[in-house]
Amino acid sequence: MKNYEEIVEFLKERTGYLKKGSAWLAQKFEISESQAHAARREALGINTNDSVHSPQFHEHLADNGLTMSDVKSVKFWQSANGEQRYSVVTQNQWHQFKNMKGEFIELIKEDAPNFEPIQYDKITEDPVMLEISLPDIHYGKVTGEGPKKLTDDYLKVLERLIARTAGFNVEKILLPIGNDGMNSEGLRKTTTAGTPQDDNMGWRESFRGYWKLMEYAIIYLSNIAPVDVIIVQGNHDYERMFYIGDLLDARFSNNPNITIDNSLNERKYYQYGTNMILHFHGDKVKSDKIPLLMATEQPVMWSETTFREAHLGHYHKEMLNEFMGTKVRFIPSICGNDEWHKSKAYVGTKRVGQVHIWSKDRGYEGNFQTNVVENGL
Repeated sequence: MKNYEEIVEFLKERTGYLKKGSAWLAQKFEISESQAHAARREALGINTNDSVHSPQFHEHLADNGLTMSDVKSVKFWQSANGEQRYSVVTQNQWHQFKNMKGEFIELIKEDAPNFEPIQYDKITEDPVMLEISLPDIHYGKVTGEGPKKLTDDYLKVLERLIARTAGFNVEKILLPIGNDGMNSEGLRKTTTAGTPQDDNMGWRESFRGYWKLMEYAIIYLSNIAPVDVIIVQGNHDYERMFYIGDLLDARFSNNPNITIDNSLNERKYYQYGTNMILHFHGDKVKSDKIPLLMATEQPVMWSETTFREAHLGHYHKEMLNEFMGTKVRFIPSICGNDEWHKSKAYVGTKRVGQVHIWSKDRGYEGNFQTNVVENGL
């Protein structure tokens, strides 16, 4: 087997092989595609991939428990302050991961804490459901404030919104989570589609920090009323939010007060009395198409309800429209701006958390909100 330098010299002497492409070269020389890509570019006199051999890159691999043999491909870019960033796609086989994931979930279920059933007050008059909607918090994003500030903001907003609803007969709480709950897909440090992101922590820290924050919030709300959690996948964390959903489902498998909807459907539907609510991220479907989509995908729920809304994230600001009697509501975010948004002058959006009030019989009856400011709530 040739080493890297020998492969580069081989390619310089036999230029016909350069037309074969990195995948073919990787198979021939039994190396990773990233190594083949780098060797091919070096043989062609292109030096932009020198970063593959830099000590910083190998430190990055070591920090994440990887070696070059684990690497399938690499993207390089510079952050706004000039620091070198790496996005690594590994060689892991899906069937191996799937088996490991199944075993991991079973272990979590075996170790899941036991929760006693809570005897909630029986609501006999004017029951309502609270929908705590805090999408797009982008846990792990560089905003200049750090993860502790975001965690504190999230929990303070939660407490304030619950305090605002003290006079209602709360029968149930609906908690959609995700909607870009995390800022990136983790090790890749990109959105799901591959757009590079600046994260303020490692992928393991962001994953653990986010699910622990959500677990705390869910347990806190379950002391007030039964909680139904809906997992909404975003364009930044489409894959990881599914894993978060499975993890939380396992963690709460012994909790009769909490349900987790982590179904395979990207669009999640929920019925409460005469209300039909659709949750999804909102980056793929035009708003005016949503009512027909709702009626087509859930005809029975559509026929059983009178009040229908779609609650979406993605834009970090409040927008409301109505099409054929169905409201399409974009929910604001409490997340701060990063350098990219500031450089584009996207500075007008207020950081807002909302709780929506649903009457079981009379439909949507409004919301309370609280604002997040830079120096505190």
